[in-house]
Amino acid sequence: MEIERKYLIQTPPENYQSFPHTEMEQGYLSTSPVVRIRRSDDAYTLTYKSGGLMVREEYNLPLTKEAYEHLRPKTDGILIHKIRYKIPYQDKYTIELDLFQDDLAPLILAEVEFSTKEEADRFSPPDWFGEDVTFSNRYHNSVLSQAGQAVL
Repeated sequence: MEIERKYLIQTPPENYQSFPHTEMEQGYLSTSPVVRIRRSDDAYTLTYKSGGLMVREEYNLPLTKEAYEHLRPKTDGILIHKIRYKIPYQDKYTIELDLFQDDLAPLILAEVEFSTKEEADRFSPPDWFGEDVTFSNRYHNSVLSQAGQAVL
């Protein structure tokens, strides 16, 4: 189960580049249901996500590099390329700050995952977070992959 809130970011915090980061590439074999392949540095994953906005089922399966490369040309839309920074927040959360590259630049989104829906409902974001877009599916990566341009 994935429970997360998502926010638009206009200006990331000044020190964001000092936090651990990962370069990611992901593409979608299907957007309904969501079936995604992802390269995260040297790790490869196939993911299924159910419908939903803040709460949805998610299953991750490891892929080999060869399987990823075989599936990559079969994806629909654009391949999403982003840099993800992991920023600790309130000793309890990790903010995943995604700086989109290429076709989706200069889009920046932040996601925070939670253990329960109630915890997500109570969450108070830091001041540098912008609009809460949790309940807008247009900011799902699967939708962005079909847009081909930044949703600003």
